[in-house]
Amino acid sequence: MATEKKESQRRPSGAPAKKESNPQKETYEWIQSLITALMIIVLVFLFVVRVIDVSGSSMNPNLWNGDKMLVSGLFYTPKAGDIVIFKKPSYSTEKALVKRVIATEGQTVNIDFEQGIVYIDGKPIEEDYIAELTRTKEDFIGPKTVPEGCVFVMGDNRNASTDSRDSRIGMVDTRYIVGKAMMVIYPLNTIRIIN
Repeated sequence: MATEKKESQRRPSGAPAKKESNPQKETYEWIQSLITALMIIVLVFLFVVRVIDVSGSSMNPNLWNGDKMLVSGLFYTPKAGDIVIFKKPSYSTEKALVKRVIATEGQTVNIDFEQGIVYIDGKPIEEDYIAELTRTKEDFIGPKTVPEGCVFVMGDNRNASTDSRDSRIGMVDTRYIVGKAMMVIYPLNTIRIIN
């Protein structure tokens, strides 16, 4: 009884008891938090975003050799105008390519190489993102209709790009698309959202 009375005299009623500091427990909790954060970051980079380097000049003037991009493929459906990263085993088993989607399944592509104009479903498309008009034919013979589950892609630097005009790449199966380029994150002075 005497002990209980002393306790209540020292601590005002309703005040919480003081927690004793345990350095080992605190260190363990910090390590556990760091490991959890690291696992979340790894999962995000595995399934949500990836960092991919641009190699070559086929996407100039919008992407440059050495640019690093954030790429996301989560719940992604390709649309005309998107910049995508894909692999094409018939072209290269190791190299990922960066190109712009020009047409999606069911659309018909034709190119007037004399005028340098690309037509989708018989209408010229507005291409304010290209380096110059499309003059290089590769082995393209149009018009071509994009099959189901595929896209037709071209580089923005039209006359220095190997893309769907070349039969080694041709129509790209959407299952080979890694994702859409979302943002340039390096070099730091060129950080920007990709349109």
